[in-house]
Amino acid sequence: MGVETGNVLENLIRSSGGCAVVDGGFATQLESHGASINDPLWSALCLLRDPDLIKRVHLEFLESGADVILTSSYQATLPGFQSKGLSIEEAESLLKKSVEIAIEVRDKFWNSIKAKSSHDHNIPLVAASIGSYGAYLADGSEYRGDYGTNVNLVKLKDFHRRRLQILLQAQPDFLAFETIPNKLETQAIVELLDEEDSQIPSWICFSSVDGANTPSGESFEECLNVINQSSRVCAVGINCAPPHFVLNLIHIFKEFTNKTIVVYPNSGEIWDGIAKRWVPSMCFDDGDFVVLVTKWRDAGAKLIGGCCRTTPSTIRAISQALKSG
Repeated sequence: MGVETGNVLENLIRSSGGCAVVDGGFATQLESHGASINDPLWSALCLLRDPDLIKRVHLEFLESGADVILTSSYQATLPGFQSKGLSIEEAESLLKKSVEIAIEVRDKFWNSIKAKSSHDHNIPLVAASIGSYGAYLADGSEYRGDYGTNVNLVKLKDFHRRRLQILLQAQPDFLAFETIPNKLETQAIVELLDEEDSQIPSWICFSSVDGANTPSGESFEECLNVINQSSRVCAVGINCAPPHFVLNLIHIFKEFTNKTIVVYPNSGEIWDGIAKRWVPSMCFDDGDFVVLVTKWRDAGAKLIGGCCRTTPSTIRAISQALKSG
């Protein structure tokens, strides 16, 4: 159901009363159902082991009020699948399957809604999740932004290229580049979308560890100047940063871009990429999100949701807060 412009996103936001809801922590919810995903493939491991659980989690977020669901492909890479012994053909098939599963669940959900009652909202969107190069490394690099001197623009484009091609073939409604940590990878994505002549709109979301800059220490102004040159990137924002950073970051983004702003922070806990565990920090519960999301909306965010350690309960609370008036 791919589209050629950003109109599908604009229509969704308009029909949602000016602010649409993004889903929550996919891996968090998989783990709540007993999935073991402490693996370089992370949530994408369930594409191999338990695709029915992926369907269940997508449905739980849709039933909680999500207008956008992200596929289980954040850490799904062709080298990652091949490291499990899969052929390149099998790896590409699984990557495409991440989109097909999400579309299948979305369509069944939407048909059930239409059969039960009248509605004036657009069909929820499926966004193909594309994690950063740092996410593939699975060492927390997306929260540091330092890829080393041997990683250049060409290498980053080559890393993302085939995965992007496969996801474009799967025809999601949207492409979601997530936890981008630096200007170099931003440039790589923007150039690659042009080189592949992507006709599916995209968003690029950054992480932040200080609430003011990218993890690399570069300013968001530098990164947004790159994105502003692209008509293929329709939205920009923040994901997997602590909630207390978000309001200031929205103000920064509003100063340097006219793109639609999307924010979906984590619960406030900190990911230790070396120890592979969440470190307790300033943790925000569902009630905290209810208070914050209306401030984010009023500041200019048009898509709001949750990332790691947020649940369908969080998304339900966000949806009710944003759609109650």
